[in-house]
Amino acid sequence: MKKRYTEEQIITILREAESGTTPVKTLCKRHNISEQTFFR
Repeated sequence: MKKRYTEEQIITILREAESGTTPVKTLCKRHNISEQTFFR
């Protein structure tokens, strides 16, 4: 199974969400992932 994102990319996305500057919905749209995937 091929992973779409590297560990570094995932960490960057999660840190950006943790900072609270961007809503999760917008963040998911920007990185082409569903909100369900994000919260999983």
